[in-house]
Amino acid sequence: MLAGLAIGVLGEGTHEQGPTDGLPRGADSTLATELRDRLPAESSSVAIVLYTADRGELSARQLSELEAQGSELGDGDGPALVPAEDGTAAIVVVPVRASDDAAVADAVTDLRERASAGAPDGVTAQVTGPAAVKADLSAVFDGADVRLLLATAGVVALLLLLTYRSPILWLIPLTVVAVADRLATVVATQIMGVLDVAWDASTTGILSVLVFGAGTDYALLLISRYRDELKSEESRNVAMAHALRRTAEAVLSSATTVFLALLTLLLSLIPTTRGLGLACAIGIVVAATFALLVLPAFLVLFGRWVFWPRVPHVGDVALVDGHGLWRRVGDRVAARPAAFITGALLLLALLAAGTTQIEVGLDDSDQFLDKPEAIAAADRLGESFPAGTTNPTQVLTRADPARVLRTVEDTPGVESAMPGARGGGIAEIDVILSGEPGSAEAQQAVDTLRDRLAAYDDTHVGGSEAESMDERSASQRDRLVILPLILLLVLGALGLLLRSVVAPLLLVGTVLATFAAALGASWWIFTQLLGFEAIDVSVPLFSFLFLVALGVDYNIFLVTRAREEALAHGHHEGMLRALTATGGVITSAGILLAAVFAVLGVLPLVVLAQIGTVICVGVLLDTLVVRTVLVPALALRLGDRFWWPRQVGVGARTRSVSPVHR
Repeated sequence: MLAGLAIGVLGEGTHEQGPTDGLPRGADSTLATELRDRLPAESSSVAIVLYTADRGELSARQLSELEAQGSELGDGDGPALVPAEDGTAAIVVVPVRASDDAAVADAVTDLRERASAGAPDGVTAQVTGPAAVKADLSAVFDGADVRLLLATAGVVALLLLLTYRSPILWLIPLTVVAVADRLATVVATQIMGVLDVAWDASTTGILSVLVFGAGTDYALLLISRYRDELKSEESRNVAMAHALRRTAEAVLSSATTVFLALLTLLLSLIPTTRGLGLACAIGIVVAATFALLVLPAFLVLFGRWVFWPRVPHVGDVALVDGHGLWRRVGDRVAARPAAFITGALLLLALLAAGTTQIEVGLDDSDQFLDKPEAIAAADRLGESFPAGTTNPTQVLTRADPARVLRTVEDTPGVESAMPGARGGGIAEIDVILSGEPGSAEAQQAVDTLRDRLAAYDDTHVGGSEAESMDERSASQRDRLVILPLILLLVLGALGLLLRSVVAPLLLVGTVLATFAAALGASWWIFTQLLGFEAIDVSVPLFSFLFLVALGVDYNIFLVTRAREEALAHGHHEGMLRALTATGGVITSAGILLAAVFAVLGVLPLVVLAQIGTVICVGVLLDTLVVRTVLVPALALRLGDRFWWPRQVGVGARTRSVSPVHR
């Protein structure tokens, strides 16, 4: 009730996207963007109308008509038509007078309609350039949250139905997690709004995927334990109390680990990455709270009949005492643990070999799964005009514009340069580079420009090429700072939970191996099946974060149950009983989580599809290989040393119980 009230009263927070929200703090391109943002609003962006002949070259009559239309598109003062040297195309650069993203999108839509309507017969008109790319990127997320939410809920509903094989039971966790998702979105966006933390259109989508995935995992673990307790307790309340007490430690430990790992993103140089970390950390808190407080209350309201047709009765054999698939798997691993360790490590190493071939960095034209008009037109424009025409590099300066312009024109790698907007003591210079976007030649030209302009006060190089270079540098810095911190936090959390040294080191090691294998296998998928030539610079960081944090979850679920069983049955039998009890639920949870992250592919952005793929592959490897085979084999091979320096076994309980309770 309180959740519904909060959702209804507060509603989602709002954030006006700023021009530097996705740029690294303090980078040269960011400083250039800040200067450009202070120019008059009507000079903030441009679109390029590209005219191409349907066959052969443009005729003199067509060029004459296009020149007249070009002037009209620029409201009578537009620049002249610029024909290509090959005669097959021509362009008109049109200023886009708009102050925000919505206005830019409207202006580009209107421009496309006017350009297409006025194009002569035999000529195709398309609109590209910075304004059009921005408009098409915004269009990608029109209705995206709804599509992503429906796809995520649909996947969760289907897998819960297959897991429980009950026409009713699946509705309870799905409903609880769905409410948790909406509350998490409201709370996260409201808090980010109050703290003035930046976020973008993908933030709430990834937040929903995480809440649905993690929340459902916690629900599966609790419901599995509750079902088992109903086989030995007549009272539903008592059974739930036992289940909750024995599940809470694993869920709280898992949620705390993920929460702390997500907060490390606050150290990122990129504002939207910091926003994603804060939003997802809040989401994990909400998901765990609903799993431990709201879900138990809902389950107890219903009778045992909610599990129909597999209704648990007192006297039924508990899952942990069964001899099904997971017990047989455990017995096989126990018979030859060294062989299973060797086989699992060889498989992970083979898959990880692909990491040696990875190329990082996507061009603008590679950002979309389905190319919008702005990207397709940019590719065609590059066939007839210099490579940098579509999206010029900008130099922003407070120094003498004439001197800066001369320096820019004399810089190697610069095809041409011309004065742009001016105002408030700031001048813009549009620079067309001779190198292809993303090429070593273009990057060298940007570096050379920055070196030569360093002598001028408050002069910075911006534009897509410069921003991509700065983003790559910032992402590398973030990985060097954040990745080791995530490992230390996870290692510390496991150490406190297990009060052990050996077990946490081994568990973190297996998760690292899983990440390397997932990244290597995904690279093969990207290049051989999907046709990608590189991965986005943010993929390694986000994939590592979610895989390490969420991958440790399943190890926590397994080893906490193993520790519990070992107190009564010894280490060897305790590990086998833990695998028997958790095998089904963790496998279901892993498959569900993998499928939920794969849903990110419904959005036509390559970066989200790549992140979803890596996490999907990693979670499946962790669930089906690492947690099923490698971790039990390591624990069985090491014996009691797995828990060192702690003693976990039949005698440990006796030593830990005071004389009063004996």
